[in-house]
Amino acid sequence: MSETTSSGRSGRDEALFAAGSDPRRTVWLTGAGSGMGRATALRAARTGWAVTLSGRRREVLEELAAEIRADGGTALVAPLDVQDRQAVRETAARITDELGGIDALVLAAGLNAPRRRWDDQDLAEFDAIVSTNLTAVASVIDAALPHLRERSGQVVVISSYAGWSFQPGAGVAYSASKTALGSLVRTLNQQEAAHGVRACHLCPGDVATDFLDQRPSVPDAESRARMLSAEDIARTACFVLDSPANVRIDELVVSPVSQA
Repeated sequence: MSETTSSGRSGRDEALFAAGSDPRRTVWLTGAGSGMGRATALRAARTGWAVTLSGRRREVLEELAAEIRADGGTALVAPLDVQDRQAVRETAARITDELGGIDALVLAAGLNAPRRRWDDQDLAEFDAIVSTNLTAVASVIDAALPHLRERSGQVVVISSYAGWSFQPGAGVAYSASKTALGSLVRTLNQQEAAHGVRACHLCPGDVATDFLDQRPSVPDAESRARMLSAEDIARTACFVLDSPANVRIDELVVSPVSQA
């Protein structure tokens, strides 16, 4: 393991930063503290991406960054509530200042609640779910878009199987927010193709992560064993990130074999 400075970067990294000539690709991940976001950050860092880690829990992000740096990667910790639009803009500016730009986004922050039916849902929870799953995605893309245009950047929106096919158990707010992401991605691709910007609506089926704890009936270990893993989605997201500049992957649906 190389020696690091107080900033967490190696001596070589510091020299590159000082010279303003860091050649690495940079990816900003939201929801990086757990699940699919965390797994994608680890995999992207191993394949040469400099990663920015955003999420609400600084201590979790710091632990992940330490793991990435110990493996020779570069990680910037940027705690963030994605519903805070001003903080999103400030984080985008910080990334470009410290890492030189933004080449890609992986948007994995998500929210659901156990109360999912019209006859029991709470509208305050409804607002929070839509704000996290949809509005915050638009906010992060909007903040990063000038930089993505400069670099013909990539956007991977980690959505849901419920965003591709109606799932009765997913919930009113969750289904609505995830379905809307498909339109968000399509408009981004249609309007920003001239700048080389590409976006993918990634729709995983059941994934065995802590997100399952938000279900009205939490799946047991046997059920989780049949599901996708966070690493399965990380591998898929990185396949999109590493695609050639002339290739756009508009939408991907990834399912466990057991999912109907």
